[in-house]
Amino acid sequence: MGDASVWNENWAWSLPLILVTVIFHVVGLVFVNESVFGAKRYLTSNRYFLFGFALILGAATLVTIILHAVEAVIWAGVYRTLGALPDGKAALLYSLGAMTTYGHEKFGLEAHWQLMGALEALNGMILFGLTTAFLYGMIRELWAERAKFLGV
Repeated sequence: MGDASVWNENWAWSLPLILVTVIFHVVGLVFVNESVFGAKRYLTSNRYFLFGFALILGAATLVTIILHAVEAVIWAGVYRTLGALPDGKAALLYSLGAMTTYGHEKFGLEAHWQLMGALEALNGMILFGLTTAFLYGMIRELWAERAKFLGV
């Protein structure tokens, strides 16, 4: 019975974190999308499409990296609050490793919280999937807009 309560605590902390980070991520992507939509008009009226395209894509990528960083900080803060890792640096490095599924042998969660690390990796896969789909859709949209402008 003791083992079941450990698993329950991991799920009880992880599921709300997954929901919060996914909602935060989607709201951030909507913000980026609105900005890209506004910049789209500039691209089609400019002779330097490729430069503008690269600038917009770079800015969107930078914002998504910041979103992922904030989400890793949220998980790291919870790890510290729970005492699952010894300090903030270890918590952030562990969180980034778990979220990217990179992992790191030097840092490990306390045995009681190890399922949380796996659930953060699941969260990371969802977040990176959303980011990949968003950036792919943005690239397609911008190229389609340019083709429409050129009459291709």
